[in-house]
Amino acid sequence: MSAPSIETRPSFWQRRIVAPLRAQLTQGVTPDQLALTVAVGTACSVLPFLGFTTLLNIAVGLWLRLNHPILQTVNYLLGAVQLALILVYVRAGELIWRAPHLPLSLSQLTADFRADPRGFFGRFAWTGVHAGTAWLISVPLIVGVLYFSLRPAMRRLAALRNENDR
Repeated sequence: MSAPSIETRPSFWQRRIVAPLRAQLTQGVTPDQLALTVAVGTACSVLPFLGFTTLLNIAVGLWLRLNHPILQTVNYLLGAVQLALILVYVRAGELIWRAPHLPLSLSQLTADFRADPRGFFGRFAWTGVHAGTAWLISVPLIVGVLYFSLRPAMRRLAALRNENDR
């Protein structure tokens, strides 16, 4: 009598990240294209303006002919990171522009908006300019670091896939 084999269920990471990346490598996406897609998708997905990352990923993906399912997957996975970085980009932009420190408490922002909506948007628009400037400066760094660090991993993943196919 033989012992029953115990099948291990793949982890969330293996099912949702590794397996789709491996599948892309078998569908004509090169490891370098895959690394570039993840790097560019990451940079686009941390744009400090809520609601625009999906459109930005679509536009950049069409322009650079990147894999859209991977771009959007990266975008959705980084939603919490985007929220966390908004304040970082605002503060970095204030330093770059040498702008006064804008208090960003929800209660204060709500009170300012209710008191003077037009003036609020005028003041807050500059905060968007500050955050956008900091983000634009960070994009080449994000893409470069991620691309050159992910490329060897993607090449290893492709090599493993090729070995398993033999």
